[in-house]
Amino acid sequence: MSLNSNTHWREESLENIVTSTAIGLVKGSKEQDSSHKYPYIKMHNISNNNSYNPQKIVKVNATAQEVDKYSLNDGDFLFNTRNSFELVGKSCLYTSRSARKVLFNNNIMRIRFSPEIHNKFIAYAFCSDEILNQLAGMKQGTTSVSAIYYKTLKNLKLKFPSLPEQKRIAALLDSAFADINKARANAEQNLKNARELFESFLESYFSGEVGKSAPKSKISEACESIVDCVNKTAPKVDFETPFKMIRTTNVRNGKVNLEKVNFVTEETFNTWTRRQTPERGDLILTREAPMGEVGILDSDEHVFLGQRLVAYRVNQKKLNNYFLLYAMRSKLVQAQIHARASGSTVQHMRVPDTKLLIIPLPPIAEQLSIVEKLRQAEAYRDQLTDIYSKKLEHLIELKKSLLHKAFTGQLSASTAKAATDGQAA
Repeated sequence: MSLNSNTHWREESLENIVTSTAIGLVKGSKEQDSSHKYPYIKMHNISNNNSYNPQKIVKVNATAQEVDKYSLNDGDFLFNTRNSFELVGKSCLYTSRSARKVLFNNNIMRIRFSPEIHNKFIAYAFCSDEILNQLAGMKQGTTSVSAIYYKTLKNLKLKFPSLPEQKRIAALLDSAFADINKARANAEQNLKNARELFESFLESYFSGEVGKSAPKSKISEACESIVDCVNKTAPKVDFETPFKMIRTTNVRNGKVNLEKVNFVTEETFNTWTRRQTPERGDLILTREAPMGEVGILDSDEHVFLGQRLVAYRVNQKKLNNYFLLYAMRSKLVQAQIHARASGSTVQHMRVPDTKLLIIPLPPIAEQLSIVEKLRQAEAYRDQLTDIYSKKLEHLIELKKSLLHKAFTGQLSASTAKAATDGQAA
């Protein structure tokens, strides 16, 4: 045992403050069913933010001996011992919802602490960088399956003050985090509202006035050309050349992002572009993985289409490319895209079907007016999205700051209040 001279907190290895540990009950997927008797907590019931998540709890049957050995008490500390590299080591306090016996899975360790440790204090400690940094160094395995074994975990160093001080700190964090969680819920709802506001504005045109009253046209009749990928074999990659291949992952949310692309040789570029290369202003549609994403190419670079993509070049006398973009993003056209999907495992759209989509085609002047209004609505949405995204980032950092203060002996009631004042607004 050692003493922290600045805060007068004790420091102990985990094994010195634990009364018992247990790895949970092994029950395979075939032994899990909603008709069974006992709720069975698995690793997805420990949220990524280290809280207990009672959603989607499966059930199992168990013997009396198994129930006695693997049932949980209210306030038990649960530690996820096996998961992906990023998620292994998450933890929470179990919160009982009823008198029913609840069991836990073998990817979870139940830890019970000595009476000198307050359960909420230790749960908050496992959310702090002081503990998380130690846990990061204990992970063993691959990126897909990693583990933290008790033989390593028992050496974890924890600092803690007297029991009354632990309870005071936990109460301060409870109050502060309640305010932060309220603020976070408000920000997330506002972010959702901002996105839905634009979507409703978009649909007011294409599922409303324009979609019902404007003349209709096959998309092929309003375009100069529709180009798809020529070759079906993967190209040779050469990152020293300026020739880029657009993939489905580059097309998202109305844009074509060329930051993460494959570069190919000039020979490959010329082979793959026998027909035509996409140009600035062309609309790109993904036919698969996922199907129905669209974006406008806003670059004069040497690019060509990879597999599962088509490019639309509009006839500017009939169709504005951004009007087409908004139309393709609307439910009116997205429903057609998904109605034409084929494939049992991976849904995809055949190239011939990409030419048969029906779009509303009002006069160009009306198209331009609609585009301007939708651009303004989209800009307003992006402005609100930026505001509320930054708010959420700030709240995450605020939690980290309060945890750091708490576990370095610097958290007072006034500090916690000052940090959270006005956050729920």
